[in-house]
Amino acid sequence: MDAVLSVAGLMLFAAAVLTLVRIVRGPGPSDRVVATDVLIAVVAGALVVEAAINRHPHTIAVILVLSLLAFAGTVSMARFVAGREGVVGTGPASASGLEGDAPTDEDGGTR
Repeated sequence: MDAVLSVAGLMLFAAAVLTLVRIVRGPGPSDRVVATDVLIAVVAGALVVEAAINRHPHTIAVILVLSLLAFAGTVSMARFVAGREGVVGTGPASASGLEGDAPTDEDGGTR
């Protein structure tokens, strides 16, 4: 069992190093965000291996908080990139009057 956990630790270390290379080199912000998500997953996996080796049941809460922070960061970055590229706010909501425009009648007057 110790050999399996040691091999898992080495593989997670290699994945973390390769992910850090992608974060540093990645051509765009999207690549860096995906690499950051992968790095957080690798860190969560390393915490799982550490908890298995040392039999720490309280590490699960740390992994859960780390995963929630990663999710919030990814959603924030996705909204930032979408807003920067003009994707947010140009959908059918603007055509239907849901963005604060007053509804109009068939002849163009407001109700």
